[in-house]
Amino acid sequence: MDGSSRTPNGGLRALTAAAAIAAMGVAGSAAAQQWQPLPEKAPAPEDNPTTEDKVELGKKLYFDPRLSETGTVSCNTCHNVMEGGDDGRPSSMGVHGRIGPRNAPTVWNAAFQSTQFWDGRADSLEEQAKGPLLAHPEMGMSSHDQVMDRVREVPGYVAEFKDVFGGDNPVNIENAVDAIGAFERTLITPNSPYDQYAKGDKDALTEKQKKGMQAFQQAGCTSCHSGPAFNGPQMNMEQGQGFFQKFPTFTDNEYVEKYDLMADKGRAEATGNDAHKHMYKVPTLRNIELTAPYFHNGAVKTLPEAVRVMAKTQLNKELSEQQVENIVAFLNSLTGEFPEITMPRLPSKPGETIVKGAAPVKKGDH
Repeated sequence: MDGSSRTPNGGLRALTAAAAIAAMGVAGSAAAQQWQPLPEKAPAPEDNPTTEDKVELGKKLYFDPRLSETGTVSCNTCHNVMEGGDDGRPSSMGVHGRIGPRNAPTVWNAAFQSTQFWDGRADSLEEQAKGPLLAHPEMGMSSHDQVMDRVREVPGYVAEFKDVFGGDNPVNIENAVDAIGAFERTLITPNSPYDQYAKGDKDALTEKQKKGMQAFQQAGCTSCHSGPAFNGPQMNMEQGQGFFQKFPTFTDNEYVEKYDLMADKGRAEATGNDAHKHMYKVPTLRNIELTAPYFHNGAVKTLPEAVRVMAKTQLNKELSEQQVENIVAFLNSLTGEFPEITMPRLPSKPGETIVKGAAPVKKGDH
């Protein structure tokens, strides 16, 4: 993006965050730097360049439930790209009806997170993709070798891995997660009303959304939710440098018990470090109106209530109903434009299933 756009009459108009903030009445270079539009593309790591063929292979793997023990759960099951990038549940249901311990984060714009999972235990999209395949309450496979043995049974996959990666043994877990990561880097939702406003279009936000933007900043929300993805003081694309915050910070309030916010130890569950208790990666607020229920345990059902909870538990503030309404209106302006995604045609093993071990249903068993 070159920082400019054409007006309806064909002339050029500067699109700067500073102009947008000045129009709203929030001046200063620091404020201008705070309000940044989302890039239209996510940068790829040097060791996994994005190619069209790799993205297409990654999309097939992302949508393929046969990579799970029962052949029923794919990446898309819990991170549904046909909707908000999550599954709308407090916590996801995996193989055999098992329920996971945390709410599924959205996969949309996950490429702009410098670390993955609520506890930040994966440094990259590729590393993250390895986890659910083996997780007991998710896809439940016994090993990555078992996953790739299934893939190797499908001639179409073998040929596609060979075409994309080459080499003597291209069908391996590292190539598989590279492909999935490449696909996920295409899941970007730019050009939201907020983005248009931050680039200088004063009419892109409603008056209520502008008031909400001011209230969002004045309340202190931007101390954590800032940068282009609203997930840190600045969007940090250096992998492994996640931005974490304690949640809840203020515990002497009704919300902590009501929504059981202290039950999960947060990042400490992954690191074993007591200093990391109740620390979580700050999630993106992009498309947040589409990702209810909210927080790591999915306990809060509505966005207005999530705003109230955050104000009290993180800032020790009680917002008026008008402030809540305005902030929600602003958050709704963070919903961007979704790329068109067509469902992939998955390759099959001719005349034979690759999901083995399940017995046929007998009368009376269901």
